[in-house]
Amino acid sequence: PRPAWAVRGGTEWKKAATYSPALRAVPSARAGLTSLFGTTYYGLFALQHRGQESCGIVVNDDGVFTDYKDTGLVNDVFTPNIIDRLGEGNIAIGHVRYGTTGSSERSNAQPIVVNHIKGKMALAHNGNLINSGELRRELELEGSIFHTTSDTEVISYIITKERLSAPSIEQAVNHAVDRIKGAYSLVIMSPSKLIAVRDENGFRPLCYGITKDGRYIVASESCALDAVGAEFIRDIKPGEIVVFDKNGVRSIEDHCGKAPGALCVFEYIYFARPDSVIDGCSVHSARLRAGAFLALEHPVQADVVIGVPDSGLDAALGYSKQSGIPYEIGFIKNKYIGRTFIAPGQKSREDKVKIKLNPIAEVVKGKRVVMIDDSIVRGTTSARIVKLLREAGAKEIHMRVSAPPFLNPCYYGTDIDSRENLIACKYSVDEIAKKIGVDSLGYLSIESVKQIAKGINGGGYCSACFDGMYPTEIPQAPMKNRFETKISENKE
Repeated sequence: PRPAWAVRGGTEWKKAATYSPALRAVPSARAGLTSLFGTTYYGLFALQHRGQESCGIVVNDDGVFTDYKDTGLVNDVFTPNIIDRLGEGNIAIGHVRYGTTGSSERSNAQPIVVNHIKGKMALAHNGNLINSGELRRELELEGSIFHTTSDTEVISYIITKERLSAPSIEQAVNHAVDRIKGAYSLVIMSPSKLIAVRDENGFRPLCYGITKDGRYIVASESCALDAVGAEFIRDIKPGEIVVFDKNGVRSIEDHCGKAPGALCVFEYIYFARPDSVIDGCSVHSARLRAGAFLALEHPVQADVVIGVPDSGLDAALGYSKQSGIPYEIGFIKNKYIGRTFIAPGQKSREDKVKIKLNPIAEVVKGKRVVMIDDSIVRGTTSARIVKLLREAGAKEIHMRVSAPPFLNPCYYGTDIDSRENLIACKYSVDEIAKKIGVDSLGYLSIESVKQIAKGINGGGYCSACFDGMYPTEIPQAPMKNRFETKISENKE
């Protein structure tokens, strides 16, 4: 699952909470930013880059839950008719999905709504559990029936089970955190409360702010707060549980400081929008530093520096400033095509590259080009982009990558789950350069990638996909392979 958004407001409690690592709350198409719906809709819109497979929203009108979710983008799913059906309320949570566990089917869209003996609950999740298989089997042996293949449903069952004996929903969540392991940023809605949760390592970002009219907004990235005119208050701490209700805001820190900080460094390299600030560090600044480090580590004689939109642009600018080689816009991106890295299949990624990018011939024809991109995973997408530049007349192409080589699977929510499909596990740097058709290739070093995120709160981040230093135990179950395209096998 990916980013989340949640809002609380209404007559009795005129505040909103929004969460963005996996959830999205959605506003009315005809509502402005002053409405609960309007706030959440535009918040989800601002976080669309984090997930494009499906989206959903649950509206709470004084304990009455109304929900809608489907595959597709926010603007396509939430038509005026659907928005009118959902109506207004005093709390709302939403979600845009980038699946890492479970297939891309509608049944796996979030948020998940649970009706249990003590009331109702809605939940959205960003991240990936490392013990979901073990927990799922345990619950199934106790009689639980699962309707999805995602690990988010496992989390909802664990919380529901704890709620049977806990005096409050927040205490149930506090107990559930002892059982779920891995990466999870959660937004949870009960009939009267909104709860935001971040795992003990803080793998995925989560922050909250407040609007001028007193609504609290929780979101994965600060750019969503900016989009709805909310003032940033702070990042939610790793291990922290923040409760929003009619009494205001309170924090449960029983699990804070129990594990090393391990924010995913790929948030800075690729996932996040450059105008966001995550755990005290500007994403734009981090990418500029990555580009500058690349220029120092892999200098080359060239005429122009270009970036592959969108996440390669800031690093290209950093490379240009450090090297003195002029920066130019080398590609025009079709703004109506989503992000190819998070498309749910290799064939889908390749097809989108054909219509997503087009080189500007005047910029590259007859020139020695430095092309900056954020990563190379399988290599097929990079090869297609290089071919486009060759056809546009580039004399030389020197590729620089603002991340180290992917050498290890990720268990925490990044779409890197199979060593056999990672090109860097099969070939040397020179061999990769030959396969994708560039004159030279240079990756950012492990040492440098650890220096790009200055000012990070909590003092650490996860770079296990590059260096194999996992901050948690490694799951024993075999990894699913998202490069498979057979949805019937429930793989992404």
